[in-house]
Parts: sequence; C-alpha cells; structure tokens
Amino acid sequence: MTKTATFHDLSGQSVYITGGGNGIGAALTDGFMGQGANVAFIGRSDASKFVAEMEMKHGRAPLFLQGDITDTELLQKTMRQASKVHGPITVLVNNAANDDRHELDKVTTDYWDWMQAINLKSYFFSCQEAARQMQTAGFGSIINFSSISYMMGGAGYTAYTTANGGITAMSRSLARELGPDKIRVNALAPGWVLTPKQMDKWATPDALAAHLEKQCLKEYLDPQDIVDAVLFLASKTSRMMTGQCVVVDGGTVVTG
Repeated sequence: MTKTATFHDLSGQSVYITGGGNGIGAALTDGFMGQGANVAFIGRSDASKFVAEMEMKHGRAPLFLQGDITDTELLQKTMRQASKVHGPITVLVNNAANDDRHELDKVTTDYWDWMQAINLKSYFFSCQEAARQMQTAGFGSIINFSSISYMMGGAGYTAYTTANGGITAMSRSLARELGPDKIRVNALAPGWVLTPKQMDKWATPDALAAHLEKQCLKEYLDPQDIVDAVLFLASKTSRMMTGQCVVVDGGTVVTG
C-alpha cells in the first residue's frame, strides 16, 4: 500500500471488510491499517499468512474471521465479534464478490440464487448489522462495491451485473433511510482492476487492449486507485456525500 493521503479521522476507527484477505480486499485492509484504523475482515480461505504480513508491516494484526458471506447468520455474528474487539463498526466495506461468467441458457435457479447470495444478499444483511452498530456509535460510513459492468451492459455474466445494479439502488435507498442517524451509504463502481485473478482468468492481451481503448486515461487500474477512493468515502473528508455511486474506471463510462 502506497499512502497517497492521510485521513486523520480514520485512526482508531472500527472497520469491517468483506473479502479483506486477497485481491482488492487485501489492499483495502492494508490501506485502512496504514491510516491507523482497526480492521476486521471475513474470508472463506485461510488468511493466516496475510495477517502475519500485516502484523509485520503495521505492528499490529487485523482481526481475521473465517467464514462464507452467504451464511447470513455467520456473517452478522462475525460483525458482532469484530465490535467486541474493536468497538462498534463505524466503517463497512462490502467488497467481496464473484464475477463468474455464464451463458443465459445455462443458468439454473440454484446458480442464480448462489450468485445473488454472494453479490447482493450478503451486502444487504451486512448493511443491516452495520447500521445497528453505527446507530450505537452515532455515525458511520458504508461503502458498497458495485461495478461499471452493469452500466456498460456487459454480456456474459448477467446474474452478476443484475446484482451490481441492485447494489447501487440499495445504497441510494439506505442512504435516505439511515441519513438521520448520521450514517452515510455510497456505492463505488470500479473499472477493470488488474488483480491476479483477473490476469489469470480474463485479461488476455486483446481484451486488455480493447478495454484500454475505451478509457479516457490510457493506464490500467491498480488496486491502489480503488483504495484511495474508499478511504476518501470512509473519511469525514466526504462527510456530505451519501447516496452516490462513485465511478473509478479511468473514464470508461460517463455518469451524471
């Protein structure tokens, strides 16, 4: 993590990140810890090695709570566990997602339900638990990861893009509902961030070149580009921003 700005009010904050042990999520954990925040994260795979790396780097370890975000009861339980260690959650980052590719004709009801459970249902119920804790704290910031995929009308993963559109709509409604409690809710829509997973599965030379042609800025997105935007949305620097969908994509789509 390269610190490009310091958000002093994030120091000591209780932060919970879904999927915070790998990919963009790991960069988020690193970024928040670099700001002095107390980070807890959930992930399915063992993250002991990553936790040890963070402890070596920052002098303290993030709280890793192993589990599957599609298990709603477990998800909310881990959030309550985090609050016992770090105090009520004041920043929630819903980052975990699965952009598995699929053809329309091959989607079953079980597959559809599984994709929505990961990419939308878990977001709603983590927001539900976070809101309870933020109401106790008296403030909070929720950042829900959406994607430009649904804005572009991306084909080949309709269950995923459907969830992305739902995340943005949900964030706007929750912003209205939770605003009186000084809880801000924003969506963040990244472009194509070149994580190891993306490079391994879909980032062929031709695909990369075609996507870069669509961007105004002719540079590939790095996880740090997303971390910086999330830190801003979590901080009181953005205290009057809520109900928004912030796009970080190098200028691929145009909003407004």
